[in-house]
Amino acid sequence: MTNNKHNSRSSRPLGELEGANLSLSGKSSVGLKVCGMNKNITEVAGLRPDYLGFIFWDPSKRCFNGVMPEIPATIKKVGVFVDATIAEVLEKVTTFDLWGVQLHGNESPEYCEELKDSFLSFRAESRKKKTTFSTQVSTPLDRTDLVIIKVFSIKDDFNFDQLQPFEAICDFYLFDTKGKLPGGNGYSFNWNVLKNYPSTKPYFLSGGIGLSEIESIKEFMKQPEAKYCHALDVNSKFELEPGLKNVEELKKFRKEIKG
Repeated sequence: MTNNKHNSRSSRPLGELEGANLSLSGKSSVGLKVCGMNKNITEVAGLRPDYLGFIFWDPSKRCFNGVMPEIPATIKKVGVFVDATIAEVLEKVTTFDLWGVQLHGNESPEYCEELKDSFLSFRAESRKKKTTFSTQVSTPLDRTDLVIIKVFSIKDDFNFDQLQPFEAICDFYLFDTKGKLPGGNGYSFNWNVLKNYPSTKPYFLSGGIGLSEIESIKEFMKQPEAKYCHALDVNSKFELEPGLKNVEELKKFRKEIKG
């Protein structure tokens, strides 16, 4: 795939990606992201997933609007948004010190570029204020960039040409199941579609992943198309109710994929 007009930006080198334990197949292990966090965040954080996802979309039953508990710095917080304004995204990023944003709507490459530029401008202004007034400001000042995960929904087929405009501006893709909701529909798409994945950009695999998918995941991770599968994204199949995770089942799942 060729870069588009945004090729002045560089996406994250694979060598800088996190999570290098031994995997099911003997290569670098796949990461784990637990999404839809809301009601028992501290307990789930105790399992040490690589990422925790917080949904900031009001129609979602898992929408997060509470107080963020203390979370180990090794766990990266990801905010999930659906066609939100730049201002709204930046407000959540700075309030909750989000490592990255996951875009589930119809966000364009231009939107993604504007979001990154706006974050850098806000960061620069915040640093200036901190220096001038010697006050603490709510922004991740030690960060040089805002990670963007762009979501694409799949059922039985997918036109991968849709990825090309996002290649130079987004850091990861996330492939989820096409359904009535932007996410959390509880069923999987046909992973064979990913045999045609044309990019070298790392991606998150999502959509109806639970304990019953362990053997399928093990088989998938042996396939060439899993080479750039950076992490598994789980949500509704590990819930007692929306936003309340089944910690024991998550623990079993983590053991299976991490060893």
